[in-house]
Amino acid sequence: MLRDITIGQYYPADSVLHSLDPRVKLFATLVFIITLFGANNIFLFAFVLVTLIGIIKLSHVPFSFMVRGLRAIVVLLVIAGLFNMFLTPGRELVRFGFLKITDVGLKNAVLMTSRMVLLIIGTSVMTLTTTPNQLTDGLEKSFGFLKKVGVSVHEIALMMSIALRFIPILVEETDKIMKAQMARGADFESGNIFQKAKNMVPLLVPLFVSAFRRANDLSYAMEARCYNGGEGRTKMRPLKYSSLDQRAYICIFTYIILFYAVKFVM
Repeated sequence: MLRDITIGQYYPADSVLHSLDPRVKLFATLVFIITLFGANNIFLFAFVLVTLIGIIKLSHVPFSFMVRGLRAIVVLLVIAGLFNMFLTPGRELVRFGFLKITDVGLKNAVLMTSRMVLLIIGTSVMTLTTTPNQLTDGLEKSFGFLKKVGVSVHEIALMMSIALRFIPILVEETDKIMKAQMARGADFESGNIFQKAKNMVPLLVPLFVSAFRRANDLSYAMEARCYNGGEGRTKMRPLKYSSLDQRAYICIFTYIILFYAVKFVM
């Protein structure tokens, strides 16, 4: 289950999406999220889905690797879908004792679950095709205007980059600790919910100790390299738009126009 977490991982490949400027991918992801939650009928959903399938094909990232991250939240998806299905008022379709499925509840359950699945896959495309360093530079460049109002854009982007980079490391560390504790007789599966929570203590304590140790080592390494924030820093590879990025922006705005055209017609 732990190795199914793909958030924060980068999948190296030779594709058009890997070659794009990170600012283009950040803007495209924002547009995708807005249009995904703006899709309120089957035609708009189909339009968003077909577009996402095309983007996945362009990324050259295996679809099986991309959807692997859904396994970690399948329980959350099921619970959220059931709550929407049984607890939303509307015209009754089926009744199971005191629980009933309504037409509005069924529609909301399908709509919400589909949106969450597409949201996770769509945002994963960005992280799988963008390195943490590129993501940091893209965020800093995109929100650079906030510096005028006193927002530390560089530090915020750096924290997000470090957090994304540490996710795979902590997942691997958790897997190692879990196997070591199981070899010593620890049981993380049996018992009720309170016993399972208690059994997690031998896992969480060394994990937090390891995380704080890594954070401390990272701070010493940054101080040893005379890091003092983003003021006056230069880039080894400054971000510059290419003709490919310009064509990508044209495709994004074309997608926006087509989406609202479909929404207006349907």
